[in-house]
Amino acid sequence: MLAPHNTIMTVKKGQFLELTVEKMAFGGPGIGFVNGLVVFVPKSAPGDKAKVRVYKKKKDYAEARIVDLMEPSAVRIPPPCPYYAYCGGCQWQHIAYKHQLKYKADLVCEALINMASLPDVETKDIIPSEIITGYRNKMEFSFSSRRWAPPEEMPVPVTQRNFALGLHLPGTFNKVIDISSCLLQPEEANEILRVVRENSEATGLPAYDIKSHQGYWRYLTIRHSVAFNEWMVNIVTAQYNPPVMNSLVDKLLERVPNITTVVNNVSQKKAGVAVGDFEKIVYGRGSIKEKIGPFVFQISANSFFQTNTRGAERLYQVVERYAELTGKELVLDLYSGTGTIALYLAPRARKVMGIELNKAAVADAQRNRLLNGIDNVSFILGDTRDQLPLLKDRPDLLIIDPPRAGIHKDVAKQIESLGAPRLIYVSCNPVTMARDLALLKASYELAEIQPVDMFPHTYHVESVGLLVRIGK
Repeated sequence: MLAPHNTIMTVKKGQFLELTVEKMAFGGPGIGFVNGLVVFVPKSAPGDKAKVRVYKKKKDYAEARIVDLMEPSAVRIPPPCPYYAYCGGCQWQHIAYKHQLKYKADLVCEALINMASLPDVETKDIIPSEIITGYRNKMEFSFSSRRWAPPEEMPVPVTQRNFALGLHLPGTFNKVIDISSCLLQPEEANEILRVVRENSEATGLPAYDIKSHQGYWRYLTIRHSVAFNEWMVNIVTAQYNPPVMNSLVDKLLERVPNITTVVNNVSQKKAGVAVGDFEKIVYGRGSIKEKIGPFVFQISANSFFQTNTRGAERLYQVVERYAELTGKELVLDLYSGTGTIALYLAPRARKVMGIELNKAAVADAQRNRLLNGIDNVSFILGDTRDQLPLLKDRPDLLIIDPPRAGIHKDVAKQIESLGAPRLIYVSCNPVTMARDLALLKASYELAEIQPVDMFPHTYHVESVGLLVRIGK
């Protein structure tokens, strides 16, 4: 029997506790309570009874790791990935997918209730992902001169310590787990990863050291077109070395013939970002094409594009359904990015306008508009907060698809002043979504919300909310 939640006990770092996990938290961990104290437990599941050890203690919560799973939850399954215990790319592989969906829907509902005081909103059944492995069309891997190895592989031979290509240990910038495959990407991408790993090390050129800022190999980004089955390989290096790149291309094409382009981004930046100071096309045209619905999008090495193509189409279908366009409407798309939603809605609207701060994204949006022969869409380069007061026409429909941090409170006031009859809010973060809806609820009623899963085995969940102006 759990003690009442309002009786907070004194807990110290390093202390052992016994608890039952009751639910999942946004961010991935499970939540248990010990004498009223909230305890976050990574890699746990509702129903687990566990002995845990506290590794972080704050005023009103603690974080703890499982040291003894005394009674496993019935929702647990064996994680299919051998790196799961250490890699931070997935958080919920140990939970059966149908239960992952339930917990994601719960996160959306709890955010609406607890942060927006909206307990009675109709929340539709979550739309599952069409596939639950191999769904990512883009993955980024880091080279490192300091390979991190799990305890069972220690001690690492000296000859294997100074080269790694893989994913970062959670919460670290300099610890890279050397991996040969990732179940979130298609198997051809894993073959590309292995080819690059084998041949980059064989050159004798060193992997980049994030501390000393020395070394050649920095990042590998793999992109895939689901519609056309094209592959792009982007190698980020510290210098431009044509013979090395040309040799690597030959090895890649031997093993993965449907690679259609290879680019080399060259970066001297100390910051750990996989974007170069300049880019060289080593093979192919330097871009790939993808489709969402009937629309074709050209994707270059540093373009933003939804990382789950199939999931993005399902998400946009929800937006289209909520939009109920008749061909007469002026649609305003805030945070329009590369224009995917704007272009998707354009054939059913009179006119669509997008506002986007990122110059490169606007350039991509304009290019995609021309590629699809759409002439009733325009894009405004600028900050939403600066551009909204300059609008002369009131939109019939407002699309709000903000970054993970949500909208600024000034933008919320501007949206209310704009007075669009309906809003569609597209969210990748239920916490900031609920906060933003609370800012708008004096003027808009949330009529319905549709959760969409685009990232199986993670805690991430997309939501589309339909808001109707009150009393207008």
